[in-house]
Amino acid sequence: MRYYKMKQFRTNACNVLIIGSGGAGLRAAIQAHEDGSEVLIIGKRIRNDAHTTLASGGINAVLGSRDPEDNWKQHFVDTYQEGYNIADPKTVEILVKDAPNRINELDEWGMPFAKTEDGKLDQRYFGAHTYRRTCYAGDYTGRAILNTLLKKVEELKIPIIDLMYVSELLVDKQGSEKHCFGALAFDIVTGERTVFLADSVVLAAGGHTRIWRRSSSRRDENTGDSIRLALKAGCMLADMEMVQFHPTGMVHPESLAGTLVTEAVRGEGGHLINSKGERYMKNYDPERLELSTRDRVALANYNEIIEGRGTENNGVFLDISHIGKDVILEKLPRMYRQFMESQMLDISKSPMEVAPTAHYSMGGVVVDAETHSTHVKGLYAAGECTTGVHGANRLGGNSLAEILVFGKIAGHEASNYSENLNYQRRNKKIIMNANKTLDDLTSNGDELARPLQRAVRDIMWEYCGVIRDEKGLKKGLLELKKIKKASNNIDVRPSAEGFIDLALALDLLGSIESAESTILCAMERKESRGAHQRKDYDKIDEKQNVNYIVEMIDGKQMISSKRVKTISRELEKPMKNYKNISIVGRLLE
Repeated sequence: MRYYKMKQFRTNACNVLIIGSGGAGLRAAIQAHEDGSEVLIIGKRIRNDAHTTLASGGINAVLGSRDPEDNWKQHFVDTYQEGYNIADPKTVEILVKDAPNRINELDEWGMPFAKTEDGKLDQRYFGAHTYRRTCYAGDYTGRAILNTLLKKVEELKIPIIDLMYVSELLVDKQGSEKHCFGALAFDIVTGERTVFLADSVVLAAGGHTRIWRRSSSRRDENTGDSIRLALKAGCMLADMEMVQFHPTGMVHPESLAGTLVTEAVRGEGGHLINSKGERYMKNYDPERLELSTRDRVALANYNEIIEGRGTENNGVFLDISHIGKDVILEKLPRMYRQFMESQMLDISKSPMEVAPTAHYSMGGVVVDAETHSTHVKGLYAAGECTTGVHGANRLGGNSLAEILVFGKIAGHEASNYSENLNYQRRNKKIIMNANKTLDDLTSNGDELARPLQRAVRDIMWEYCGVIRDEKGLKKGLLELKKIKKASNNIDVRPSAEGFIDLALALDLLGSIESAESTILCAMERKESRGAHQRKDYDKIDEKQNVNYIVEMIDGKQMISSKRVKTISRELEKPMKNYKNISIVGRLLE
């Protein structure tokens, strides 16, 4: 039984269509508007509830407020070196050079940054940064950035349509060239479909970390829908195996499993303790202890749990009770409330239970460093759905800078592309085929999306989690293929609650595609590097100083590799002068 007939859709046209109403999408929209384009933003969540709100720690830029000797070259070195030398050097260089402009711009727009006594933007240490270069707004920096950008968007009267789920990018293929001319989407509440026609499109719809059993992302976000859209459109992906596992997520209650426990807890003196009462980080990083890098702490926590020294809830203890309640309430008020409200646990008296949680997609859509264009003409991408900045390990504070710097670039380039078009590209057959795909999906079936989604998450956690090996990855791929087959028979029918079934079905398809690309890349990378840890190849192999590429060929994901680009001669000396950084006074997130 089908619930939609062909041709039942509205049409909406603009110069630049932005998919995603988080920080990257909003900044892209602002720039495209200021460049003279008619812009429209669509997002599947309510506009003030995008994933950007969960970024609490801070945003990086070389301002010299606290450390005047800081410079962009050192920021590059810290980012590139701690990313294990597989990031795109040009992309990193653009980020560190432009970040100060974007932060000062936010300040001018009314962002409530913390300030020094003399009125400068305050900056603090984060892990693996040589100098204090992280600006912040309490422990809610991401939310403050989103609110500031939303206010600017409202001032410019840029329209936003909430609860609009994009099912497909509209791509016209002529010869070897592919041109994106818009997207098909539907209202999650009413089911009404809209063909959004646009000269150019910016994809800014987030990553794929929700496909792991424990994730710091919330339900129904970061399910890999941007990855699916990009792959199907003809884009390339890279570094999909590089997913950052945050060391500390909640383990219970079940509904909150994976919810972030900020690294500021360890930055303020928290101790990691196993079930035997041992402060075990001395066995993994005796100098830095709890203030080691994310990949090392996550690996340590995971090892303690799987080797039988974890808690009954498969976690470890994080104890901050020794620093006193007054300090906790001053420095970590949000964490105090989080545990009191969810577990009735007073963290000033008792330890928290934590475990690693999938936190950030460092791989994603391949884009040109200077334009953030994809391999599809007229299609640009920005934010967590892209790759290039973080390599094999993301430094805290760089992701919020990334969404501003490259959101602006993507918006500008998309607007420029629109302005220089000689005619608007349209293809009715492509539009009708996209509608038919939704018709076919909206039908009775024997499978439900949520249980299959949960199965994907279990597969990824068990076989492609913090530690991986060949046997497990192959097993995971086989299990994933079973889910993929079952997904052809999903039960999707509208109800009084709207078209959430259809959104969940598409979330599932995005999860399956992104899970497959992650496993395939993890199988190819036969080494341990940063966030990618294999117990059957436990050392870095310099021969694998490459990026693994995924592209869809004849409906099948195919893997290739390319050598990492060399850094500029200007940066060779600073890279050689890199030294391990002292941990004194550093936060990590």
